[in-house]
Formats: sequence, C-alpha cells, structure tokens
Amino acid sequence: MNAPSSPAEAARLHAEFVKGLWRENPVFVQVLGMCPTLAVTNSAINALAMGAATTAVLACSSLLVSLLGRFIPAQVRISTYVIVIATFVTVVDFVLQAILPDVHKELGAFLALIVVNCLILGRQEAFASKNPPLAAVLDALGMGLGFLFALLCLGATREVLGNGSLFGIDLFGPAFEPWVVMVLPPGGFLMLGLILLLFSWRLQRRAAAAAEEKR
Repeated sequence: MNAPSSPAEAARLHAEFVKGLWRENPVFVQVLGMCPTLAVTNSAINALAMGAATTAVLACSSLLVSLLGRFIPAQVRISTYVIVIATFVTVVDFVLQAILPDVHKELGAFLALIVVNCLILGRQEAFASKNPPLAAVLDALGMGLGFLFALLCLGATREVLGNGSLFGIDLFGPAFEPWVVMVLPPGGFLMLGLILLLFSWRLQRRAAAAAEEKR
C-alpha cells in the first residue's frame, strides 16, 4: 500500500475513510446489517465486540480482495469473496473465543453470520475489487467504524435504560426502575427507529443549510 502521492490524492483517501462514519453510515443511512444491529445490541459490550469483529473482517477482506481482484474470474467473484470473508470470520471467531469467552457465548450464531452481512459483501463488490489496497482498506475501516459506532449507540442506550448500567457498571443504584423492554427485541426496534429519525432529521437540516448558503 503506497502513500498518497499528492494533496489531492490524500484528500480523496480521507474522504473515502470518513464517509462511512457519518455521511454514508452503513446502519443509520444505508440501513445495512440490520440482523446483528437489532440482535446483539442489548448491551454495550456485545455491541462493541460485534462492531470490532465486523470491522476487522471487513478491513482484512477488503485488503485481500483488492490485491487479488484482477486475478479472480468474473464468473466466480462472489463465491471467492464469500470464501475470503468466511476465512477471516473463522479467525476472528477463534480469537474472540480465546480472549472473551463470555462475550463470544453471548454473540452466539450472530458472529458466524458476519459471513453473510450485506455490508461486507457489498463493499467487496462495489469498492474493494475496483480500487487499490490503500483506498480499499480506508473505505473498509471507515464503514466498519461507522457500523461499530451505530451498534455502540444502540447497545449503550439500551443497556443504560434497560439495566441501569453501562459496560456492566451500575450507574443509578438500587432505586432505579429499569425499562425492561429496552433489552428485549421490541426495545431494539424502538430505539433504532428513534435514532434513524434523529439521524435523518440532522442530515436534512444540514442539506437545507447547504442549499441556503448557495442562494
């Protein structure tokens, strides 16, 4: 991966990285990866672990696909991408099982389902296979961190409201009456809907302000 050769190239690479954090956030804007977003965000630690695992798989897969893209026949490209992704998912699964066995158990089958996360497969087809390694990795890191940010927003909010804790640390004492619904599936849908509404409102305000400045 070569360093940027000009300020314009550096600016382009910076844009590729930051777009996934906010402007093209995979959850709040593109609405991708809804299965893990709703299923594992009942606590902040689960959300952080799933987001980090997804980011690692996405970055490693994008690097390899970018390096090998020209050698992969068009007829088998999707199958090849799935094999590459599955390989890194297996590595991440074993690492998480060794380091954080309790979190690994909580994530359960959803960790293995990273293989079919449309966010990861979509970035391989739409970006990594058509761009050089550095751009592919920066795009992957931006999208992965944007995904992690979204999961952490949901997981932290649901844990605070549903358990009165954050990362397992009690915040309000025994007098707090938890909103149990927040750590149940309906709470995931409700909180996601509220955050999507807030995110959409914020983006619309920024677009309106930008349009006003051009007048």
